[in-house]
Amino acid sequence: MHLSIRNQLPGTVTTVTPGDVMATVRVHLSGGQDVTAAITAEAVQELGIEEGAAVRVLAKATEVSLATGPVDGLSIRNRLAGTLMEIVLGPSLANVKVAVDDAELTAVITREAVEELGLTPGTGVTALIKSTEISLAVG
Repeated sequence: MHLSIRNQLPGTVTTVTPGDVMATVRVHLSGGQDVTAAITAEAVQELGIEEGAAVRVLAKATEVSLATGPVDGLSIRNRLAGTLMEIVLGPSLANVKVAVDDAELTAVITREAVEELGLTPGTGVTALIKSTEISLAVG
């Protein structure tokens, strides 16, 4: 299956915390960082997600935010340290590629944000993704 979702990071499930409707799934990425996904309990069952399972972490580029400074005081679970590799500026939006360990993340942010944050290739950033915006794929 081919997907339009740019961000597809391989990893291994380390923890599944079930709930009546939703579950949180902790995934250790192949590059060494961890990601938490909040998905339905039904999806956990249907996909056979359990500790040790190989998965792909999926996140739409429009759901990835970038920070250049401290990210304390946020409820956002996923904070992936990386280095900005490339910026393609459009009239209002920018496509930004970030190296995260052995993978690449794409973020779509406003041109104004690129300018305000002073983003240039080589800038250290933290990619922020809410756990509710992470999907998991198996197989």
